[in-house]
Amino acid sequence: MAAITTANEWQKISQSLVDVAMGRAFADLLVRDGRWVCVQSGEILPGISVAVRGGRVAFVGEDAGHTIGPDTKIIEAEGRFIVPGLLDGHMHIESGMVTITEFVRAVLPRGTTGMFVDPHEIANVFGLKGVRLMVDEAALQPMHVWVQMPSCVPSAPGLETPGAAIGPDEVEQAMSWPGIIGLGEMMNFPGVYFNDDKMHAEMARTRQAGKVIGGHYASLDLGLPFHGYVAGGPEDDHEGTRLEDAVARVRQGMKVMLRLGSAWHDVASQIKAVTEMGMDPRHFILVTDDSHSGTLVNEGHMDRVVRHAIEQGAEPVTAIQMATLNTAEHFGVSRDVGQIAPGRYADILLVGDLEALDVQMVIARGEVVARDGKLVIDLPTFSYPEEVKNSVNLGRALTAGDFKIPTSAGDEVIANVIGIVENQAPTRHLRLSVPVVAGELPIDLDRDLLKVALVERHKGTGEVQVALVQGFGLDANCAIGSTVAHDSHHMIVVGSDEEAMALAANRLAEIRGGQVVIKDGEVRAEVELPIAGLMSNERAEVVADKAEALLEAFRDCGCTLNNANMQLSLLALVVIPDLRISDKGLVDVNAFQVIPIEAD
Repeated sequence: MAAITTANEWQKISQSLVDVAMGRAFADLLVRDGRWVCVQSGEILPGISVAVRGGRVAFVGEDAGHTIGPDTKIIEAEGRFIVPGLLDGHMHIESGMVTITEFVRAVLPRGTTGMFVDPHEIANVFGLKGVRLMVDEAALQPMHVWVQMPSCVPSAPGLETPGAAIGPDEVEQAMSWPGIIGLGEMMNFPGVYFNDDKMHAEMARTRQAGKVIGGHYASLDLGLPFHGYVAGGPEDDHEGTRLEDAVARVRQGMKVMLRLGSAWHDVASQIKAVTEMGMDPRHFILVTDDSHSGTLVNEGHMDRVVRHAIEQGAEPVTAIQMATLNTAEHFGVSRDVGQIAPGRYADILLVGDLEALDVQMVIARGEVVARDGKLVIDLPTFSYPEEVKNSVNLGRALTAGDFKIPTSAGDEVIANVIGIVENQAPTRHLRLSVPVVAGELPIDLDRDLLKVALVERHKGTGEVQVALVQGFGLDANCAIGSTVAHDSHHMIVVGSDEEAMALAANRLAEIRGGQVVIKDGEVRAEVELPIAGLMSNERAEVVADKAEALLEAFRDCGCTLNNANMQLSLLALVVIPDLRISDKGLVDVNAFQVIPIEAD
């Protein structure tokens, strides 16, 4: 739907809505006799009808007979709950491994009618051009898709080399584009509290445009660095994992984004600020951040998050507020979305059981778009240019020798090792004694000590950085690889065998990007992601099936992590503590410096 830009257009809309409300004109659509989940008042009101004209709500009340004309389409709610369409306040389309259109195909039938997306994955590969492609595709959708301009490309200057870069000038340019809602998560949190000119310039350009500055404070330190970060301007944060993180952010004026993605489960610990401490829930927002395509298709999207919040003790209306009105008010779009009220878009869900949030019908912009979990409309087509589908360039074929870790030490060394934390984005910085075998640091299956490699894939330099990782639990002769490697999106490979790792890397180059599992010298599963090495050009359900097969292959290799490919993809994210790997080597995120594998 085209953006409304003139006063005359607004006047025509408002007068049309008034005519319906007053009975001088008839509604296009009437949802009759439901239980209105009124998030703006916190009530559930029975026997309510909602009249719609031109895709927006004109009247909400007990008696809407005056809005019915000969051409009014009537939907009988029959006592079902009338719920505002759900909003995802922070997420990355690319994490679903599908395009925006296919993401919409997966989530719209589940009740998500609005998303605030940060395309910093494709921005790390193609810069402003990649962001523009996402903005253009978003504008075609039958639901609301707002785009946040990526702020940190690279996420940590000097610690990684992405395929492109974005700075204040690009941010200023993007702020003028229709569909840009604000600045994406400010991941360079040390850059904020150390007053980095580039980071502050980007935030200043966003503030000047009157738009929201997204936050990302991934440190456990709630002392002066945290206070400095908040003073710098970020207005929300989704990186908290503890109760005290939620409390501190709310008290300092931030909106707390409680995250439940495929692998990040941070709602349960933080929602206690509301359910046990009694803090004002209107400052809390439910988000997904990163959702695997299999999760979207098989478990849900924002409906899944709301159900989880209710299971953790939140009142149903409160949980729904956190996924509707709270989000809309934070981003300054509550005049359009986030509540069922006159003037707002008619984004309405019919729900049978509020706690189960069984979405039976979805109305988006006044049109019935899904029934019983199935789309009943056609989605737009959008084609990405061919140059975007050729972004994986290794420069040469890799061999097992590229994955060795040579050392001149004697019998053993104390090694810096990345430790995986189940269902959380942070890692642990381990220091383990590792025996030296034939002049190198070996894989040790008995201790679950595997190799992780970062393979440069943007410029074709042929460079490979190798380190040690613990927590994947792979059996012998296995490797898992991905070109989804937040945020620089080089190639990341974890393996229990160097030959398998080489095979995984070369296979990813052959299929132009994706994710792959190797076992006993064979490809056991793969998902092809040719669009920037991040997204598939296939339908959402096809990608979900391949992604689920990939996870099953992970399990066949002995990996018991809940969502191993998500854990894999974040090993290169050098802005989340404690230890990561980049094209520069091992990165101590807390110290913000590259460190050797061998500890002092």
